[in-house]
Amino acid sequence: MDKINLALQLILSLSILVVLHELGHYLPAKWFKTRVEKFYLFFDPYFSIFKKKIGETEWGIGWIPFGGYVKIAGMIDESMDKEQMKQPPQPWEFRSKKAWQRLIIMVGGVTVNFILGILIFSMMMFYWGESYLKTSDVRDGMVVDSLGLLLDLKDGDKVLKVGTLPMEKFNAALVTNEIIINQANTIVVERNGKEETLQVPDGFVTEMTKYENRKKSLFYPRVELDVKKVVPEGNAGKAGLEDNAKIIAVGGTPVLFQHEFKKILQDKKGQTLDFTYMLGQDTLHKDIAVSDNGTIGIELEGLPVSYQKYGFFESFPKGASMAVNFLSSQLKAFGQMFSGKIKAKDSLGSVFSIAGMFDTGWDWRIFWNITASLSILLAFFNLLPIPALDGGYVMFLIWEVITGKAPSDKFMEIVNYIGFIILMGLMLFAIGLDVSRWF
Repeated sequence: MDKINLALQLILSLSILVVLHELGHYLPAKWFKTRVEKFYLFFDPYFSIFKKKIGETEWGIGWIPFGGYVKIAGMIDESMDKEQMKQPPQPWEFRSKKAWQRLIIMVGGVTVNFILGILIFSMMMFYWGESYLKTSDVRDGMVVDSLGLLLDLKDGDKVLKVGTLPMEKFNAALVTNEIIINQANTIVVERNGKEETLQVPDGFVTEMTKYENRKKSLFYPRVELDVKKVVPEGNAGKAGLEDNAKIIAVGGTPVLFQHEFKKILQDKKGQTLDFTYMLGQDTLHKDIAVSDNGTIGIELEGLPVSYQKYGFFESFPKGASMAVNFLSSQLKAFGQMFSGKIKAKDSLGSVFSIAGMFDTGWDWRIFWNITASLSILLAFFNLLPIPALDGGYVMFLIWEVITGKAPSDKFMEIVNYIGFIILMGLMLFAIGLDVSRWF
């Protein structure tokens, strides 16, 4: 079921992006009285799942559930319709329109994707707002994971600054981003009441960006072990453990923090252990069975979460800022890739990698965040000056606007073939990487 959820979310997200992208081409084409022969969600070689002709346009759904296209009359595109191009130009064809009109038609798709990304980010801020942990509220500092140890971080540290960025929010992902994207080379931490400056070691960025480390975090908040609520029907409830108990030892092993407690339960699945706890001034004991899942049926106290709500009009500058920051980070990441600090094979992935980004339980906040990010990326990649992408057409149209000379149909046909081969090669390479990772 988890894989089905991931697949459905991927298909839904890409469908939204593709339909709106192609609508960005369709609407200005119709505005300039250009004939649109097909509008398809997904690709339809040999046959389609659904099709219906309305006016001059055939609307349909293909059977390969990724991508989509609009076929604009008189345009050399992925359909490679040579016969149409052999006929004399007609007034309703793309090639008969003025260069500036063709340019608007071609940039329509990426424009919609940029606007969509900003809109989704904005509506997320309006609907959900922004929640975060203040560094000052994480009283006991961090629990360091394996990658954090490479930075010489220690349990109990609090990150105060990364490079020149003050860390007012407790956010391991932001620390990672500053080191990888903005090339921060120092981390200032509070350790045992004193400030210390740590140097980011050479080669850390390469290690952090390895594919197998993509879901790892540098650290997590360290939280005291306090029971908030006991589930009556759980093992702890049946044994008589009470709400607000403070567990201080499990099976004779002292515990102070939640991560220590959870590790013991995972190591002792299916066993009955002695739980020592404080209730008021009393020290009590209960024998409680640990389930096969490593739980006993309690809810632990969490840290205070800060929350910022955005009004409708306030959400748009915030959404635009999120979109710009995301795109800026991606551009810097590409720069790091070309410099060799980030390996391309660790960063590239196909639709299988994209599917793995979604939540198996279908979390709508995660879904829309990924969809907004993909929309910005789709716009950026489509603007790259590669023939067969929108950016390739835009490059030649700008040349035509400047010089007044349009490339020949034969030239456009050849470069589109080349661009198509490049794109297919990249796609196959990315799929090959995912398959190799799978095995």
